[in-house]
Amino acid sequence: MSALGRHVEEYLALRRALGFKLEREQQLLAHFVAYSYAAGAEHLTSDLAIAWAKLPAAASPNQWAKRLGVVRRFAVYLVTLDPASEVPPSGVFPTSRRRPSPYLFSDDDIERVLAAARGLAPPLRAATHEALFGLLAVSGMRIGEAIGLARGDVDLASGVITIRHAKFDRTRFVPLHQSTTAALRAYAATRDRLCRRPRADVFFCSSIGTALDRSGIDKTFRQITTALGLRTATARPRVHDLRHGFAVRTLVNWQRQGVSIDGHLATLSSYLGHVAPADTYWYLSAIPELMTLAVGRLEARFGNQR
Repeated sequence: MSALGRHVEEYLALRRALGFKLEREQQLLAHFVAYSYAAGAEHLTSDLAIAWAKLPAAASPNQWAKRLGVVRRFAVYLVTLDPASEVPPSGVFPTSRRRPSPYLFSDDDIERVLAAARGLAPPLRAATHEALFGLLAVSGMRIGEAIGLARGDVDLASGVITIRHAKFDRTRFVPLHQSTTAALRAYAATRDRLCRRPRADVFFCSSIGTALDRSGIDKTFRQITTALGLRTATARPRVHDLRHGFAVRTLVNWQRQGVSIDGHLATLSSYLGHVAPADTYWYLSAIPELMTLAVGRLEARFGNQR
């Protein structure tokens, strides 16, 4: 292994100790190390990093900037060990930051998605995807958290899920409604009947008893939403939108009940696993229903003052 490769391993280990997962960063830095070795470079330089970032010639400047950003963060660490290294400048590539517009699933949409998942083949794949998508829709869990659950993390007796490696490697508890617990109990019975010898200790397993693959779940979700007509040229539902929808539905229900959103946002923030309530405000999208309810409450309180 090259000296640069060793520095990358030490850098990743240090940041992971702080709670970062860095799966994508590991992959990109491994490619950069291989590129540097092929180029015969002994030190990390700005020119080398920029040339590597632009290797996907057909990629957008945003993608180039993300690639360079990964190397730049590593370079900030590396210069403390190797003064001959350089930190690539920021702002090399013109970028535009745009938040993807979430698809807000209606209750009917979710029912149709679950029905379509129920029709998948083979039977265990169908049961797994129906239970998985249903859990995401009613709990707001992240997809990575759900597919990473071990069997012991899902307590069907008390109706509580333990997420042991949430974002920043924290542990949190997710209490479930009794109807959700019943659905997961039914899934577990089906899973154990169809897969008597699982290959992995995971709650949600594939048709061959292994852990689920994120890319495979995304692909299945795209196929289902396309077949249902939910995915169009302008609407692109993502699995993550189930989490977004849970947050928005919670806010809408609070508005209808006259609950103070500011006073209860910390509760929702903790349930979603956010570091701070400020992160949860991301979900305050100006959807018509939420805004109409908010305006109605303001008018009821202050009247039509002009």
